[in-house]
Amino acid sequence: MKVQQAYTDWAETYDSDPNLTRDLDQQVTRNTLGKLRFDSVVEIGCGTGKNTALLAEISSTVVALDFSEAMISRAREKSRFEHVTFKITDINQRWPCGDQSADLICCNLVLEHVADLSLIFGEAARVLVSHGQFFISELHPFRQYQGVQARFSRNEETTRIPAFVHHVTDFLDAAGANKLSLVRLNEWWHEEDQGKPPRLISFMFRA
Repeated sequence: MKVQQAYTDWAETYDSDPNLTRDLDQQVTRNTLGKLRFDSVVEIGCGTGKNTALLAEISSTVVALDFSEAMISRAREKSRFEHVTFKITDINQRWPCGDQSADLICCNLVLEHVADLSLIFGEAARVLVSHGQFFISELHPFRQYQGVQARFSRNEETTRIPAFVHHVTDFLDAAGANKLSLVRLNEWWHEEDQGKPPRLISFMFRA
């Protein structure tokens, strides 16, 4: 099953299905960004709007992008903010954002489904203002090495969504090639992950 169709099928229950990775990602994003303030934010892969509300709280404008119409429909239903604009977009193509138009780009649990990170980082470098920040929160490659990937169950059948393994150096190399500098790298565990490899990895890059 293709990634887009999988997320379309998952949209109806994405918010209610038990999902420790989703829940931890939301906590990590709030912990990292919650006390900051931005003029303009671009969220790539907004899904059902899990983090969009937080981004709207800390910024003047948000452009939220996703390629699944079903996911964006759920996000629109939940959004109460007039300064959030949702756009159906394939982030593997040029983003519908002007050059140097955002001071934060936020990307959560998306890049495991992207084969080539270079276009993503190239677009981020184009869209960010000088000294703008690029926040990424992703499934840790240590988990991917163990065969973990995004999945959901429906009627006792499990759908595994196609994914690509990106090593830590892949993120750093793609950033360096686009003149984005690493500000911070963190690893994160859910409270139920005792004795296990980190569940998430996050990066903050600066233009």
